[in-house]
Amino acid sequence: MGKRGPRPKGKVNIRWSPDFAYAIGLLATDGSLSKNGRHISFVSKDMEQISNFMKCLNVEVHIGKTFSGYDGNSAYRVQFSDVLFYRFLNSIGLLNNKSKTIGEIAIPHELFFHFLRGCFDGDGTIYSYWDKRWKSSFMFYVSFVTASPLFMEWLRREMRERIGVSGHVKRDKRASTQQLTYAKSESRKILAEIYKDADATSLSRKRLKSERILCIMSERDKLKGEILTE
Repeated sequence: MGKRGPRPKGKVNIRWSPDFAYAIGLLATDGSLSKNGRHISFVSKDMEQISNFMKCLNVEVHIGKTFSGYDGNSAYRVQFSDVLFYRFLNSIGLLNNKSKTIGEIAIPHELFFHFLRGCFDGDGTIYSYWDKRWKSSFMFYVSFVTASPLFMEWLRREMRERIGVSGHVKRDKRASTQQLTYAKSESRKILAEIYKDADATSLSRKRLKSERILCIMSERDKLKGEILTE
């Protein structure tokens, strides 16, 4: 019987924490696993996103350039080899070709919203506007995009069971994606959860945009309260 080769050493310390759960959320949306069973890649057009990803996993790797599969524009890319981390990702539900196969992810209950914040920073959007159909009506929405119906339904079910929000799903047949969208009352609940910890890692531009929108909502709530008490 021949000698066994050396046991693989991992670059990533596999230990659940808010930062670790956040990084898993980023991987679930903007990451990829190679077919060879060892390489993990992460792509983003935002350098802060790349830095957050490496910080949360405590890895230092070369930052390269690639092209975004969505719009063809250039983006940053990091890739590293870690067999143990790759196997761990498989064990919690992240597989090769995950964009269409991803479903439920085995996230510790208390860390779900840290994971969701990673998903939001990856493939989530927040937008707002003043609705001209009603005087001074301010609208805003939070949404999550994915190509996997199973992942979409799992996210929707988890948020419904945890904070009582339902949202609605819109399918884009041309892009083969789905968008799970929440209107302002439900969006406020989601943002309150994912940004509950002021020091938690996040993409600053989305956090600041969310804070500005919530500030407008607070001012409008205050104004309505003053009108009702007059």
